[in-house]
Amino acid sequence: MKIIKTLFVAMAAMLHDMLFMWMYRSGYIMTVNVLTSLSADIYKAADTVGRELVGVIPSVTINAGAEAVAIGDVIRSAFTRTAAVGTITPSMVIPEGNDQTVDNKTMTLDQTASVKIPWTGEDIKHVDNGAGYTSIYGDQIAQAMRAITNQIEAYAWRLAYKGASRAFGTAGTTPFAANFNEIAELRQILIDNGCPDDGQLTLVMNTIAGTKLRNLAQLQQVNTSGDSSLLRQGELLNLQRIMLKESAAPIAVTKGTGASYTSSAAGYAVGATDIAVITGTGTILAGDVVTFTGDNNKYVVAVGVTAAGTISLNAPGLRLPLAASAVALTVGATSTSNIVLHKGCFELAVRPIALPMGGDDADDQMTVQDPHSGLSFDVSAYKGYKKAMFDISCVYGGKMWKPDHAAILLG
Repeated sequence: MKIIKTLFVAMAAMLHDMLFMWMYRSGYIMTVNVLTSLSADIYKAADTVGRELVGVIPSVTINAGAEAVAIGDVIRSAFTRTAAVGTITPSMVIPEGNDQTVDNKTMTLDQTASVKIPWTGEDIKHVDNGAGYTSIYGDQIAQAMRAITNQIEAYAWRLAYKGASRAFGTAGTTPFAANFNEIAELRQILIDNGCPDDGQLTLVMNTIAGTKLRNLAQLQQVNTSGDSSLLRQGELLNLQRIMLKESAAPIAVTKGTGASYTSSAAGYAVGATDIAVITGTGTILAGDVVTFTGDNNKYVVAVGVTAAGTISLNAPGLRLPLAASAVALTVGATSTSNIVLHKGCFELAVRPIALPMGGDDADDQMTVQDPHSGLSFDVSAYKGYKKAMFDISCVYGGKMWKPDHAAILLG
């Protein structure tokens, strides 16, 4: 029994050493999956793990670190309101200041991700007849990071487009068909909303829109673009102080079924966000793009309805007033929501999960950064009965703090 235990401990230690040696060499982290039903010759050629494009994650504020958190932990942030401008009246008495209200918003870390990869001594023997487990378990860990990163990228994109202020473009039509004028229109939306023009704006689009942009002659021709990077290296250069990134996340989103809705006859001023809708049927969903008759602005819905009720628009709300009469509301068509946003308007927090006092049954743990996305994951090595396992995991959450600093490019 003692000999068997010693051999098992040695095997687990060997796996652990191999794992971190590979991490050191490549910037990744690796391990192996159960391969009972697979023959060794399948693995004679090591798999080259693909990676989908990541655009949202590097375009937002990342709140990362090694500090463990509990699922459901809350992050709070303070926000000041627009200042009221007064006048100056000379006096021998110092005037009172105007009281100000400081608002706060919260973000909850309520999302978890985990990929568990078990390994037995039989698995090692099985695959060592082919490419060997050192090639295979590395690809498995890379696949784990790939899957978690894709999940977080899609999550951040959903929150971002649902939290945007307004939209531009034609639903169901890929932008940049003839030029890149859409970028100037998006910039105007954000600048009019008060977003700082400080070089931290990014347009995150899918590869369909990216291809249209790459095919524009005025960007490929060196004499008009002033640079050969797109033509020679395929590099998307900044346009009009907006960085350009592609992502696998933006996909077509089915709109709500809402039809024949109108606003109530209450009348709504510029800046109003809560609009009572009446008479219509069907759903208006969060993230839907809606318009009102007589107003060309395309507003993004923050909170929708399933019947007559009150919808909420994202800040800064209405750009034109609604008359004190029933004004027709139209829900935009199904579309792909590419997103332009300021880096400071959206925060993504990724942390390891908190462990009980004294730790859990893991033999070893460490935090590893994925070189592709920049995200950090918690990697734990566990010993079981004639089996070892690696777990790649994290807790995460996101928040659109300032909707007025983000807008949608419809596609």
